[in-house]
Amino acid sequence: MVLSFACANNSSPSGILDEDLMVSILVDIQLAEGKVSSLPVSYDSSQVLYALLEKDIFSKHGISDSVFIASMEYYLEDAEKMDRMYARVIDSLVVLENNPKPTK
Repeated sequence: MVLSFACANNSSPSGILDEDLMVSILVDIQLAEGKVSSLPVSYDSSQVLYALLEKDIFSKHGISDSVFIASMEYYLEDAEKMDRMYARVIDSLVVLENNPKPTK
């Protein structure tokens, strides 16, 4: 007999990023999108810059774009989980906005 238990509400299948890591990555992605959209550059240039920033985000978190995409596809199948994760993303962005890092 084989029994399987979900240890936590945050558990995810093998090869899928857990919710905490997804939230952290999504926060970084939102910050990168905001940074790129605020620059006075052409659309084509902004797309190139965003691609570079996205690559840096994935590298920072030690994942590949294919793992991120598979994880997004997994979470998009469950609207409740996505709502919960994006609520956390928004909360994190609000905290960052209210407590900005000092510029050097």
